[in-house]
Amino acid sequence: MNKTVLFIFIALSIISCNNKEESINGATWLSGEIVNPKSDYIYITQNNKVLDTVKLNKNNFFSYQFKNPKEGIYFFNHKEYQAVYVEPGDSILLRVNTIEFDESLSFSGKGGDKNNLLMDFFLLNEKEAPLLARYNQLPPAKFETKLDSLKNEWESIYDTFLAKNESSKTFKKVAQSTIDYIYNMRKELYTSAHANNPSVDESSFPIGFYTYRENIDFGNELLRTTYPYYRFLNFYLDNLAHKQKQGEARFDRFSFAHNYTKLKLIDSIITNDSLKNDLLKYNVRRYLLNAKDAENEQKIITLFDKVSTNTNHKRRMNRLAQATIQLTPNHVIPNLELVTTDNTVEYLQKVIKKPTVIYFWSMKSVQHYKSIHIKVAELKSKYPEYNYIGINTDTHFKKWLTIVDRLKYNASNEYQFENIEKAEKQLVLTSVNKALIVDKDGMILEGNTNLLSTEIEELLLGYINK
Repeated sequence: MNKTVLFIFIALSIISCNNKEESINGATWLSGEIVNPKSDYIYITQNNKVLDTVKLNKNNFFSYQFKNPKEGIYFFNHKEYQAVYVEPGDSILLRVNTIEFDESLSFSGKGGDKNNLLMDFFLLNEKEAPLLARYNQLPPAKFETKLDSLKNEWESIYDTFLAKNESSKTFKKVAQSTIDYIYNMRKELYTSAHANNPSVDESSFPIGFYTYRENIDFGNELLRTTYPYYRFLNFYLDNLAHKQKQGEARFDRFSFAHNYTKLKLIDSIITNDSLKNDLLKYNVRRYLLNAKDAENEQKIITLFDKVSTNTNHKRRMNRLAQATIQLTPNHVIPNLELVTTDNTVEYLQKVIKKPTVIYFWSMKSVQHYKSIHIKVAELKSKYPEYNYIGINTDTHFKKWLTIVDRLKYNASNEYQFENIEKAEKQLVLTSVNKALIVDKDGMILEGNTNLLSTEIEELLLGYINK
């Protein structure tokens, strides 16, 4: 244990009053320090339910005692989620810097070693992503050989851990499943990547490539909130849906046919109700955020209402569908209130006088708002037929105005929202690169495109030529 962690551990021992008597009685603790906190509290959750809200003290420390804990996966949430494996009697200490959340997170104390192993696996998966991008270009047999080699390295790390640490059967299941489901997930992603490649089909795959599919657990309660298991099931269901859907030869995980088929599959084969509901919600949300056809969106939400048993999910997805349907073509853009650089209020529909591109930016990212305005200047020079309206999504008027003045942005085309929460809901602002294209009457042509994508110029040119 290094000096910093030792100091934190001692401090937390004093702050949390985690005395000797409690330790002897087997109390279970999660304590920690949040460097550069984004709020003054953290959440402890399990199975998507909040167990408690814990305030940080003046030194940004927190301490939480579990009540009758069962061994398994819990979550620590401070604007970002982090899984924590807990067993009764653990006294886990974590430290994290929110500026580099995953890279800085470390654990110590009783139970810390298990969580460091799982965190190492998570970071290793991220680190190997560029390798997998290259391996995906290989033919199936060579891809599998490379993948086996990576898995052997993970197994070696795990074997070393087991040789040094006593581990329960439950933890062994979690750790081994992390290795196995990451491995299987990578095979499913490889399959998806080649789904539209006629030179690669299942007949060209090595014998035994998909052996793991014969023993998939479609309702594991212990693992259902772990990212390897959840993501594996999601990618496997993508491939299964592609094989089963009717009238669409190409693999397209954003298409109506793909998602309609996938929702039916989730309903029919996932045996854990909570897992089923989570997968249904995730896939409906992803579809709605990318869909461009109101009729198909309504069909998706009707099916979702039929197969989901989670009332809260239904309420949230129906609200989202109401917003996304209003952003499909042939709907007028919501008439939101805008604040001008003169600190007066205008209505969005009123400031649209010609075909217009509406884009968004925030002061939170200097690099982003500079690059997005450079892109707008480029588009304006190529496609002067459009007006370009930038809307800042922050709430600090003077700071926003200072940036507009200093960087000499066109003040007559720069606005803030009068009510940002209302705007975020009605315009479904889930990406800083989102842009909308409307005609001179405010009728939506594109309700969800990416200003920095290669597609944007094709769209602009296409609407000019109509």
